[in-house]
Amino acid sequence: MAEQPLLLALDQGTSSSRAAVFNAAGQMVATASAPLAIQYPADGWVQQDPMAIWESQRQAMASLEQKLSPEQRRAVISCGITNQRETTVLWRRSNGEPCGPALVWQDGRTADLCAQWKQEGLESDWRHRTGLLLDPYFSASKIRWLLLNESAASQALAEQDICFGTVDSWLHWQLTAGQRHCTDMSNASRTLLMDLERREWVEPFCDIIGLPTHALPELVPCRGDFGAIQSGQPFSGVPIQALLGDQQAATLGQLCLRPGEAKCTYGTGAFLVVNTGQEIRRCKAGLLSTLGWTDENGSPTYCLEGSLFNAGTVVQWLRDGLGIIESAEQVNVLAEEVEDAAGVMLVPAFTGWGTPHWDPSARGLLVGLTRDSRRGHIARAALEGIALSVATLVTLAEKAMGQSLGELAVDGGAAASNPLLQAQANSTGLTVRRPASLESTARGVALMAGMQSGLIKNINELVPQRHEGAELFMPKLESSARERWRSRWDEAVTRSLHWGD
Repeated sequence: MAEQPLLLALDQGTSSSRAAVFNAAGQMVATASAPLAIQYPADGWVQQDPMAIWESQRQAMASLEQKLSPEQRRAVISCGITNQRETTVLWRRSNGEPCGPALVWQDGRTADLCAQWKQEGLESDWRHRTGLLLDPYFSASKIRWLLLNESAASQALAEQDICFGTVDSWLHWQLTAGQRHCTDMSNASRTLLMDLERREWVEPFCDIIGLPTHALPELVPCRGDFGAIQSGQPFSGVPIQALLGDQQAATLGQLCLRPGEAKCTYGTGAFLVVNTGQEIRRCKAGLLSTLGWTDENGSPTYCLEGSLFNAGTVVQWLRDGLGIIESAEQVNVLAEEVEDAAGVMLVPAFTGWGTPHWDPSARGLLVGLTRDSRRGHIARAALEGIALSVATLVTLAEKAMGQSLGELAVDGGAAASNPLLQAQANSTGLTVRRPASLESTARGVALMAGMQSGLIKNINELVPQRHEGAELFMPKLESSARERWRSRWDEAVTRSLHWGD
């Protein structure tokens, strides 16, 4: 009996790279991963080696290919790439040599540059055209910093031999041996360089950062025929037919296909994304307007997004920084040793605040400690700090949409935590839905590749699957208690702002 067709998803994240294959129903068949090192050369600086990013992804692909039977390997008909967004890579077009480190989305070294642009009155136009704010989070200021501070970048620029790309573009370049330099519209919408409505590069913004337009990748829809994986690579010959930023991919993977449907991914950071359909919703309170995905013709689905820079990193800090747990899973055991956090609050602004404050100088706080505070209280406060941060985003999204979100789909590694998800339900008043599989990001880009390859005829037919095997977390807190809790939280967050100023 012939193996059913399979879809390959390459999921390049901040701390690891994954490769997975899915069937036409969006069910994972096999997966493999490889770790990826992160460098912190100074306070607020976060970077990676571009070649290490590629090698990590290649290692995950090779491990997956070895897991598959010969029949399964032959059944792989299409590949999609999803990736950590905003992370910025410059390289030489002539030989693919990186021109400095990859500046990771969390990196805050360009805060002064963004402040300068704001003082020059540039933010209003930039925000209207791109849906984004002038913040170190996005790619534009990272490009400018590399051009000013990395001699390899300035030399390649002078020789007109420079390419810019986010991680999708960098991986695609490697997989196709430099045959095509392109990026999809979902990733491009996170660079501060793409007009959100027209879905084209904004040349005046490129002039401000000093990047010639010939260095930009070709702007392509999120699905299409983007070449094939070259010989000598794992899965050689498989066509690449989908490109999608990780948070957009997770939204699609959760089948949030209608306006008002929302998901939150708890990875390195936490990201709330709300489908707004064909309409660009604007929010003056700190949420971002962004492109979710397109069809093969480039027709868009837009989203509202709230971005928090620290979620999984909070648990990592408990393990590696404080040493109060030995593994990430132990945070749940520790948190459940106590009935509540006993007034302790942990504000997870380790690398600044994203939505809604957009303050790169903010820093984390641990408040409310007494002589009776124990490890369990700190562990519970850490999980509650993530949930309360997301709750703020939910409130803003509901105001922008003019309706309650009703239900929040969740995924990502930290979504395995029951105490976290119960705190999320309690702090928002929403039903929180955890799917049977937390690999929504890889699943989303696999579904996109499946649509392009023709394997998936109608993605809406998969929607009834959303509740199959899902766990629901219901609010257990009265609204008056929720309001008091949230008020104390807002006060703690206010203390964390502008800490480094």
